Amino acid sequence: MRTYVSIISQKTVGLQSTAKYTTYRHLITQVDRAVRQCRDQTTNLRAAKVAIVILKYAGRDATAAFDEIHAPGIVKALSTEQNMGSINPDTLPQQEEQSIEQANQLLPKAAKPDLYSLISVHDFEDVARETFTPKTYAFYSSAATDLVSHQANLMCHRKLLLRPRVLRDVREAKLGRTILGCKSSAPFFFSPAAMAKLAHPEGEMAVARACHNEQIVQIISSNSSYPLADIVSAGAQDQPFFLQLYVNSERQKTEQLLRHAKDLGVKAVVVTVDAPVPGKREADERIAAENIAAAISGAVATNDKRGGGLGRVMAKYIDASLSWSDLAWIKEVSGMPIVLKGIQTAADAQKAADHGVEAILLSNHGGRSLDTTQPAMVTLLEMHKSCPVVFQRLEVYVDGGFTRGTDILKAIALGATAVGIGRPWLYALGYGQEGVEHMIDILKDELSTSMKLSGITDVDDAHPGMVNTALLEPLIRSSETHPWISWKPRARM
Repeated sequence: MRTYVSIISQKTVGLQSTAKYTTYRHLITQVDRAVRQCRDQTTNLRAAKVAIVILKYAGRDATAAFDEIHAPGIVKALSTEQNMGSINPDTLPQQEEQSIEQANQLLPKAAKPDLYSLISVHDFEDVARETFTPKTYAFYSSAATDLVSHQANLMCHRKLLLRPRVLRDVREAKLGRTILGCKSSAPFFFSPAAMAKLAHPEGEMAVARACHNEQIVQIISSNSSYPLADIVSAGAQDQPFFLQLYVNSERQKTEQLLRHAKDLGVKAVVVTVDAPVPGKREADERIAAENIAAAISGAVATNDKRGGGLGRVMAKYIDASLSWSDLAWIKEVSGMPIVLKGIQTAADAQKAADHGVEAILLSNHGGRSLDTTQPAMVTLLEMHKSCPVVFQRLEVYVDGGFTRGTDILKAIALGATAVGIGRPWLYALGYGQEGVEHMIDILKDELSTSMKLSGITDVDDAHPGMVNTALLEPLIRSSETHPWISWKPRARM
């Protein structure tokens, strides 16, 4: 019996006695040979969220389904009155031996290649596409509507051209950087991503251990699979963690989370500002969702008439009224530095600096929020043209489509303090902690090689002259007004 059923009573229950309780208002099921009773879920919302998968398996063994998507400790949310005891082992059915043919039918549709045969970030996605469940891959890889922003993120990096210098001593390369006072072995961090347990049973905890070993900052998602305390505990003492925050429409819950994060030693709050409502991710919507609950926010994904989008349905708790004036409240409650994630114009970058935040993350949410928005690298160049002083007032991060060491080098050369890596670590997590560490090593090696071939040996020596930006310059705006359209809507006349 696992640790999360340690509070079960000593009473044993026959398997047959659980089968008759299958209704919503009175159900019994078994999780890891522990019998759970859930009465009148309409009066216990928290229990309902935990028991949503149990309902599907009422009267039957729900262990495998429950373990696949829930954090081990989350079952403790059920009250002690709902713990009926343990299954009597004498009543369990005998496990039948499987034929080779039957066993082969249960194999994944594609076996994973050896981890160290993967030599690029793209290799991890190729493996994930073939080995993740269709719903998991759709959730991780999907982007908004026509994928214009998602594809533009990738294409943007290819349109920035490096200008190498030669005949320089480049035997050693220094990649280290400081991110909001936290030392990092490389100028990149892990951007927040939801429900990592869909990729691997250890989810965000495996990522925490990998980030410790590789000295990389991890931003923990509000929609993580595991509770915040479990993720932080999986790392090492004094390991830097940031918390990504979706402000809850029930503001007191946000206050509780922020104070909890502060007590755990979290170093900064990353407030997501580009998704007051979720984007339409059609690949995610097309595949029916299992009932999945996030351990930190408590959000639950289910299906409705619009589809089965995990991102959309789990975002229902987000406060769409969040505004600039709320930043002071977040700062006061958390007592931590604030990063605004989702800045997409120079005007908002300037406004963020005026509101005293410590950093901004230029991002279009990986193309998952509003489609046809400009890539972060375009916004970065727009800032240089419209508000260059902001670079002296706060740290500037970028994310979206960073899959190569050259991508990272260009961003740093153009003024970014650090780069966020998102989907790649989710795909690498299919191999567990070791896979995440291998992916980090690939990016570090590519960055080091790119620096040396460009003629520099310290990431702090990267500068704008290293990058030819001509192919992107036609996209750069210098004002919030249109350069030649003078028409205005009637409301502004």
